[in-house]
Amino acid sequence: MSAYRARVVIVDDHAIFRAGVRAELAAACEVVGEAGDVGEALAVIRRTEPDVVLLDVHLPGGGGVAVLEGLPGLDRRPSVLALSVSDAAEDVVAVIRAGALGYVTKTIVGDALVAAIDRTREGEPVFGPRLAGFVLQAFSGAGDAEQEDDLDRLTPREREVLLHLARGYAYKAIALRMEISPRTVESHVGAVLRKLQLTSRHEVSHWAARRGMLDGEDE
Repeated sequence: MSAYRARVVIVDDHAIFRAGVRAELAAACEVVGEAGDVGEALAVIRRTEPDVVLLDVHLPGGGGVAVLEGLPGLDRRPSVLALSVSDAAEDVVAVIRAGALGYVTKTIVGDALVAAIDRTREGEPVFGPRLAGFVLQAFSGAGDAEQEDDLDRLTPREREVLLHLARGYAYKAIALRMEISPRTVESHVGAVLRKLQLTSRHEVSHWAARRGMLDGEDE
């Protein structure tokens, strides 16, 4: 477990469930806010600037997707881990397409949830085997032309981060090479994964290698 206590916001429309999650996380994370609907969630996230948002999929006011769609307007975008009773493929794929980094069900135990939060904070997608299969199946049909269009949507900084990430550099190493903060690297990685519709650094490496982007010299 990381020595850093991740700052977490819990978004779920059941107050009793939020209280239970808060109790489970108390020793390992800092729960900085809670919300029960979309509008309240965006307000709390904006005010508290958490590292990770635990987000229910079925939420009053538009669902978890509506929360994710509201995050790009924030000054500091948190990582999002969906935490839902649902394990339906359509729910998993919808929130990942909208920008969540991972998806776990409410059957998860406390220690595993803390580990999932830490991995999500570091920009690593988190899925169970069954849920990961839904995501990979949903994104495997994208054609090369569409993916090239997605690459054109990356900023120069995001492309640079993409190359470093694909070559296996850790966030801190990328930050040193680019002379930016690790948190800025994390933000860029989130944008790269979202725009290219990828779910892990391994997929980033495979995506870049297929296009010859890793050929030639490396510093």
